[in-house]
Amino acid sequence: MSQKLVAYFSAGGVTARAANEIAQAVDADLYEIRPVEPYTGADLNWMDKKSRSTVEMNDPDCRPAIAEPVENMEQYPTVLVGFPVWSYVEPRIVDTFLESYDFSGKTVIPFATSGGSGIGKAEKSLRDHCPKADWKPGKLVNSGAAAWAKSVLGL
Repeated sequence: MSQKLVAYFSAGGVTARAANEIAQAVDADLYEIRPVEPYTGADLNWMDKKSRSTVEMNDPDCRPAIAEPVENMEQYPTVLVGFPVWSYVEPRIVDTFLESYDFSGKTVIPFATSGGSGIGKAEKSLRDHCPKADWKPGKLVNSGAAAWAKSVLGL
């Protein structure tokens, strides 16, 4: 088992590819943040005001349930958290993840994928949801995920 964890949520596979690349590059364990109820294509239609993802993102208190917890979360002093940017911030299920564990004393580094939005608002939101973590600057990793992860971890 590694001392590093790459935890990620991916709706369409793009963030999953980046997370896998990062985990391999930095010799980290990999954990997928999966919802109890998987998202369908219709759920992810952000143009539909009644789609599941839109409804969730319009409710700041929404916390979709996660299918399986991380085993032995206490063993990871470093956690990289990945997600697609939705409505300029992280999907609500990432908030569920962050609020499910004690991140006191842990280094947490966000990474995101996006078709056009930056990660700045998400970084502020993440810090607000998990203030006890030692947050490091994050990055959009639409490409070059492995090189970025190595450099941020000093490898």
